[in-house]
Amino acid sequence: MLALATAPSTIRELASTPNPDARALLAELAVGLTITQAAQAHKLFQLRKQVGETVLIKVLVVILRAFVDSVRVQDKPDAADILEMADTLAQTYTHDSLKDIILALKQARTTGTKFFNALDPATIYGLLSKYFDKKAQHLENQHLDQKAQAISQEAVALHQLKQAAPQLVKNVALMIPDSHPNAQHLRDKLTLIKQKYRRGLLSLEQAEQQRHEVQQAIQRHPRLDWQPSEAAQQQITRRHQQATRRFAEKLGLEPKHLGA
Repeated sequence: MLALATAPSTIRELASTPNPDARALLAELAVGLTITQAAQAHKLFQLRKQVGETVLIKVLVVILRAFVDSVRVQDKPDAADILEMADTLAQTYTHDSLKDIILALKQARTTGTKFFNALDPATIYGLLSKYFDKKAQHLENQHLDQKAQAISQEAVALHQLKQAAPQLVKNVALMIPDSHPNAQHLRDKLTLIKQKYRRGLLSLEQAEQQRHEVQQAIQRHPRLDWQPSEAAQQQITRRHQQATRRFAEKLGLEPKHLGA
C-alpha cells in the first residue's frame, strides 16, 4: 500500500484514476482482518511521523478510490470529493489505523448496506462513524472481559491463600530460634511427632496437642522474679568493679585499661 502511495503519481491522479491493483491489494489486506487486529495496528498520527503528511493522504486516497470503484452505483464521489475525504479522515481519526478504515469499508460492502444507486461523502462518513462506534463497544467489552478474568484469578489466589494461611501460621509458630537453650531438643521432638503421626502411632488430635506443647515451650517469657532488684544490681556492679580493680593492681595496670 505504501509502495502505491509513494509511486510518482500525483494525489489528483490517484483520486481520479481507477486502480485494479490497489483494489486487489486492499482485498488481500482485508482477508481475516478483525477489529482487534485493526486496533493494534499503527495509528495514523504514527504513520504521519514515519512517512509524512503527503504519503499518508495518498494512502487514504488509494483506499477511498478503491472503495468507490467497488460500489456499483451510478452517482459516486469525484476526485475532489475523494481528496477532501482523505484529508478529513487524516485529521479526524488520528488515533485509529489504516486497517480500521479498510475494515470499516469492507464491512460496509459485505453487510448488505444499501446505497440506493448513489454514494456520496456523507454516506461514507456515516459508514465510518458506525464502524468506530462498534469498535469502541468492542474494546470496552474486551476490557470488561479482561477485568473480570483478572478479578476471577485474584479470587482464586485469595482462596488458595486463605486455605494455606492456617498451615503457614502453624509453621511460623513452630519456628525454633537458634538462640533457644533447648533448640535441638525441641526440633528432635517435632521430628518425632511427625514420624509417629505418619506411622499411625499418634492420632491427629494427639499430634496437634504435642505440637502445641512444643509451641508453648518455644515461647520464652521473662521471669521478673529472676531479675535482681535495683539495690542488688548496684551491689553486683560494685563487686565487679572491685574485682576488676584488684586484678589490675595485681598486674600493675591502671584500672581504666581494663574498662573499670
